[in-house]
Amino acid sequence: MAYNGRRMRGSSRRSGDAVLVQTMARVLLFPALLLYLELVLHIYMKMSLAYVPVYLVFSLAGGFLLSALALPWRRLPNSLVAKILAVFISVIYVAEMIAKTILQTYYGPSSLKTAAGNKLSDYADVIIPTVLSKLPVILVFLLPSILLIVFGTRLLGFERLDFRFAGLVVIACAVFHIVGLGVIHLPWKGDLTPARLYHMDTNIDDQVEQLGLLTMLRLDMKHQIFPVKNTMGNDFSGIGGLTPGGSSSGSTDPAGSASEPDPGPVVDTSPNVMDIDLAALGSNGKNDDVKWLAQYFNSVTPTKKNEYTGMFEGYNVIFLTLEGFSGYGISRELTPTLYKLTHEGFVFHNFYTPLHFTSTSNGECQNLLGLYPKGNFPVTMSRTGELGTNCYFSLARQLGREGYLVQGYHPNSNMYGRDLSHPNLGYEWHQFGVDKPVTGERGSLVNFDGLEVANSGKLLWPQRDKHMIEASVDNYINSDKPFHVYYLSISGHMPYSNNRVPQQYRDLLDPLPYSDTTKNYLGTCIEVDRALETLIQKLEAAGKLDKTLIVAAPDHIPYFDVATLEELAGEKFGSSDDLEYLKEGSINFDVYKSALILWTSSMEEPVEINKVVGQVDILPTLSNLLGLEYDSRMLAGTDALSDSEGLVIFSSRCWKSDRGFYNRYTREFTPAEGVTMTAEEQENYVSAMKKLVDYKLDSTAMIVENNFYDVVFGG
Repeated sequence: MAYNGRRMRGSSRRSGDAVLVQTMARVLLFPALLLYLELVLHIYMKMSLAYVPVYLVFSLAGGFLLSALALPWRRLPNSLVAKILAVFISVIYVAEMIAKTILQTYYGPSSLKTAAGNKLSDYADVIIPTVLSKLPVILVFLLPSILLIVFGTRLLGFERLDFRFAGLVVIACAVFHIVGLGVIHLPWKGDLTPARLYHMDTNIDDQVEQLGLLTMLRLDMKHQIFPVKNTMGNDFSGIGGLTPGGSSSGSTDPAGSASEPDPGPVVDTSPNVMDIDLAALGSNGKNDDVKWLAQYFNSVTPTKKNEYTGMFEGYNVIFLTLEGFSGYGISRELTPTLYKLTHEGFVFHNFYTPLHFTSTSNGECQNLLGLYPKGNFPVTMSRTGELGTNCYFSLARQLGREGYLVQGYHPNSNMYGRDLSHPNLGYEWHQFGVDKPVTGERGSLVNFDGLEVANSGKLLWPQRDKHMIEASVDNYINSDKPFHVYYLSISGHMPYSNNRVPQQYRDLLDPLPYSDTTKNYLGTCIEVDRALETLIQKLEAAGKLDKTLIVAAPDHIPYFDVATLEELAGEKFGSSDDLEYLKEGSINFDVYKSALILWTSSMEEPVEINKVVGQVDILPTLSNLLGLEYDSRMLAGTDALSDSEGLVIFSSRCWKSDRGFYNRYTREFTPAEGVTMTAEEQENYVSAMKKLVDYKLDSTAMIVENNFYDVVFGG
């Protein structure tokens, strides 16, 4: 009996130890899984590992919470809950990796509404090959879940633990979360620190890198319930305006003609402002955001009228946003019309199309609103439609007030809520598949008939830009009124590997010394060329060409096939890995350099613009050229023909001005050629510019959500 007693006591101890080990394994299962997934994601996406302490602690906190969910049930439910949670979490990481690969951004819960409203079938030809090519790394992500399903029954199939024990695990979650809040407030270096990112609802790529994917997703859900408050403060010192001339060393004006203009009449150089008491609104606005916006705009130095003010007053205006277009696709031989339009009229030598997500819609936001879109969801342009936001300065609204016929066309079914946003911009909006035409105060929505449809009745994908012009031009070209027409093209949509449009240009493309993808991309550029050629011919035949201003700008670069731009440019913009994900900390920003068309046949000589110009500058430039009344302080862009300094802001908060380039990641400022600044001048300049960059980027959401232009101008 004594022997048996010792045996039983030893067995009991071993059994107790085994239970303890098993219990700890169950508790630590999800913290370990989350940390594993974060490390795999960071390593594969080549993100910095300097922030491991941050997402280590947050992984422990989130993991303990998940573990608590898989503890207090009976044997079978415990096992099922744990396995389902493990697979679900792993799949989320895989999906985010795929989204980043294809669309160049991660997606949070706030994006689900947008994703549900768009046609994922348009991306099917990209998604499937991408998933297949990523199978090895996908298996690495899923490995723990697979092992858990195959071998984890013994570990997971346990009798339920006391609910009080699960409660202790939840307490551990809370403790580590508090520790995480302490870790993010350590003295991290950089313009965007973990602490700052934790309280932002933008820059989600940085949030993933520094805080971890799980924390980004959690914050995104939190901010849908508790919107982020403005934390930018009221220090507007130093941002009064970008200094004319672009340099402190006497450089030449950023805008100048090919030849010295003859002295003419005295030019009105009064500021482009409206009779608005921003100071009063800054004191008596309806809420803190409105007050802040008014104070900010009141601190901005307006641009001045100039020799180009009203140059095209009363002209017809045709504006095209070109899907996936880049100036690197222009050549004298293949695209003679594009070459002509970019070398005549106004010639922009330093025009950039910074990629702000989500892709086309946010490109339109820059082109049509003169504002930088919010760097996260909800999509800015879509939001203007949902809220019926007063888009007072949109070209459609400005020209509509002048009595213009205003129409817009898009040869595709509804995406990004354009059925609401574009009528709200002021367009009679034509898009495919409108069942119930709508007309009201916000604008009208009608079906775009006459597009290319397959025998099945399905809209061919993508539509040809040339056909879009041919199917619409008769709707406005013989109007007794001046007209403003907006086209959102679709021919240049990725993927270029199987885009149908280039097939008709094979005789031109096949002999070219490029990859098949690049040849196909050039085919979409040829289509744009032929569409513009058709438009010009139609205008000339109608006797309207010499009184029509043609404007064309890309929505974004072909970001899924950036290698095509390297082939066409004949230079490298970065390593293959960096370019695949457009890591702005290590790429050449000339990948965003492009072409802007601002042309009319009535111009006798080209006007060359050397200053840095971006998409947000198009609207104020057009407003000035057309002699429209607008307030230059309340747009993110500036008139490219004014004496204001040029500025382009990228999604990462890197920026390029006439004075130089600032890399947010290295915190280094590189002066432009010919620009000299003392160390103190440079420090003051960079400090003021970083503040201005933040204000320009982060003010748009406040403008939209508070309907700021409606507060100022009324409905």
